[in-house]
Parts: sequence; C-alpha cells; structure tokens
Amino acid sequence: MGPRPPAPLPGRPCSIARALDLIGEKWALLAIREISFGNHRFNEIARNTGAPRDRLAARLRSLVEAGIVEQRAYQSSPLRSGYHLTQAGRDLTPVLRALVTWGDRWVSEEPPATLMHGDHELSLGWICRECGTEASPESVSVRPNAPGWDIHGPDPAS
Repeated sequence: MGPRPPAPLPGRPCSIARALDLIGEKWALLAIREISFGNHRFNEIARNTGAPRDRLAARLRSLVEAGIVEQRAYQSSPLRSGYHLTQAGRDLTPVLRALVTWGDRWVSEEPPATLMHGDHELSLGWICRECGTEASPESVSVRPNAPGWDIHGPDPAS
C-alpha cells in the first residue's frame, strides 16, 4: 500500500503542502524519528516522544493509513504489533537529517546527538546527480509546473 491519494488543498499546488498534510504534525515526525531509530513498540515510541498516548495512537493510525508506517506482528498470543517504516517512510530520513542539522545550528546550544556515518560524523550536502556539483541554496531555482501558476502565485495571463 502506497501513500494515500492527495486531498485537495487551498493555495499554491505544492508538494511541501501535501507532505505536511501527512507528516507535518509534531507527534507524527517524532514517531517517525523513533521508528527510524529502531524503536518499534508503542510504549517505546510514547516514552521517547513524550506524546500523549491518545494523540500518538491517532498519529500512528494516520501514518499507517497514509502508507508511511506499517504494523508487523511480533507476538501472536496476545497479538501485538510493532511499527515499521515503509519505503515511503524510509524516504523521509533525509528530511529528519535536515531537521537535525538545522536544529543543531539554530535552536540547540549543544547538539543532543550526533549523526554518524560509519566511524565519522556525517557531513550533509546536496550533490546534483546530473552534473556532480554541490547545489547551494543560491544555485537552485523553482520552475512552476502547475497550470495557471507562476513563481509569484496565480498567473493572471492564464
């Protein structure tokens, strides 16, 4: 099962808005963080996120419905299931890494954890697969593809 079909959203047609509609709530992203760390049981996720149990249960249900998380049985009697990331969920790990990097720089006095790549600290950057160069914010632009929209908003010429 893949992600649910997109719901109509107001404003500019935008993949960020669609993504935030699914994962933009605090408890959803923190649950995804915990599952990506290997914490699959509800009690582990609840403890490590600090989420109210009812809100966490609702977020996990919506993540399962969206195809971002799946439940897998780990015990048959009584039946107990753990939460695991689907491919769509695993594809969110660069988003989590970017949030860690930004948070370490702008909101944490001392980083509470360090992302490691083997035996060294992970150094993130965007490398364009097409040309092999690093993509800085200044070198990236936006080309609107949605009919009737340009970079500034609705295109009055349409």
